[in-house]
Order: sequence, then C-alpha cells, then structure tokens
Amino acid sequence: MNPESFDLAMMRLAIDQAHNAATVGEVPVGAVIVRDRKVIATGYNHPVGSHDPTAHAEIHALRAAANQAGNYRLGDCSLYVTLEPCAMCCGAMIHARIKRLYYGAADPKTGACGSVVDLMAERRLNHHTQVHAGLLAPECGQVLREFFAARRSGAADSDAARGGGSRGAGSESGGSNNNAVLEDGIEVEFLDNQPDDE
Repeated sequence: MNPESFDLAMMRLAIDQAHNAATVGEVPVGAVIVRDRKVIATGYNHPVGSHDPTAHAEIHALRAAANQAGNYRLGDCSLYVTLEPCAMCCGAMIHARIKRLYYGAADPKTGACGSVVDLMAERRLNHHTQVHAGLLAPECGQVLREFFAARRSGAADSDAARGGGSRGAGSESGGSNNNAVLEDGIEVEFLDNQPDDE
C-alpha cells in the first residue's frame, strides 16, 4: 500500500523535529502526533540535555498530546516517528492507546516493533497499535547517519587537538584526575572513585 501524501508530510514534519534534536547535540529522532488530520503535538529526542532517560521524542510528543487533550488516552491518534520505537516508547503508546504508528528507519539495536522484539504484535497485551514501518526510511536514516558521521569527525578533530591517542591525556596521566576519554572521544568523569578527604 502506498502511503498517502498526508502521511509523507507528517513524517517530513517528524524529520524537522529530528533536526531540532541534532541542533542541540542530541541523537536526531523526531515525533509528531496527529488527531483528525491535525497535528496536536510534536517532540524531539532530548535525554542528555534534560538528564532524563525517558526524554525520547515519542515520550515528549505523548506528554504534550495528553496535556492538550486533557486525557492520557489517545485512542484516536496516530504517531509518526523517524526511528523505530524502543520498548519504553512502545509501552507508553500501548498505555495511551495510540491507534496507528508510522516509523521511518528500523533500529537493529533497540527497535521494539520487529527489529529486536515486537511488542506491538504481542497478542497477550490488551491494546494493539497498527504499525506501518519504513515510511521515508532512507531520509530518516540519512539524518542519523549524518549526525553520527559529524560526531565521529568532531571527536577525531578534538582528539587530534589534544595531541593524539584515543584515550586522551587525562586518563593516562597517572595523577588524581578521575576523567577518561573513551574511544569515541566522549570524556567521562568517574564520580565513584573520588580521592578521600583525609
């Protein structure tokens, strides 16, 4: 079945939301919720900046839609998202009674609509969201590929500026510095190994 131009337009709007996430340095995933062919909520991925592991694009959009509707049940709504939802987001959609889900790129690591597990097809659950996979998948995937390529390039550039090795000076200094630079260039401070105050 060919997608309607309306569905394509909604996924393009979700892609715009994904670009918003990338702009603030988050993994670019965007979501849109529609009721009666009208957008009632949007959201983009923001777990790092908000210090909230639940701050996925779908969760932001679901919260905004429920707030706008004055009801946590969204049974007459469709959700469009650029990346296959994880188990947490699928669970939230099931609780909200989302009628239809359209997603773009598959997620082979955490996808819960068939890539790793298929929660939406689990017959024992009390609600079954209709799933439409692969809507504008190449475009959705490209946004993610460009983001991670830029991140890898930026990590390589900053690593070179620090003077080489993927570990960085902080982790090899042998001093009391509790920082480490991982292979992908992300600096980590280990809070559980702080020196004693004695």
